[in-house]
Amino acid sequence: QVQLVGSGGGLVQAGGSLRLSCAASGSIFSINSMGWYRQVPGKQRELVASITSASTEYADSVKGRFAISRDNAKNTVYLQMNSLRPEDTAVYYCHATGRSRWYDSLGVYWGQGTQVTVSS
Repeated sequence: QVQLVGSGGGLVQAGGSLRLSCAASGSIFSINSMGWYRQVPGKQRELVASITSASTEYADSVKGRFAISRDNAKNTVYLQMNSLRPEDTAVYYCHATGRSRWYDSLGVYWGQGTQVTVSS
């Protein structure tokens, strides 16, 4: 099984920055994509950013402010969040797709969530 452990959330003032990290561990044969989703109470979880070996994807609301990167050797993904706004306040969940063993079908994995709060 693949486990994801995220960190780096916290409280920051509007206009500030935070950096989230998420490391994959456990039985890993391959990791395809890694990324971050976020969720506020009463709303669906939404994609913030994701990265594969070939591309990156961002929600329109964070383009130009957030940057996702990945260290393949460490199976770790980072989300640099700049120019934070109160509407970025949410629980951020690390996400990955991959395989524990070569013969497994593609699995979907989630981290435990980390709170990001942006004060105005």
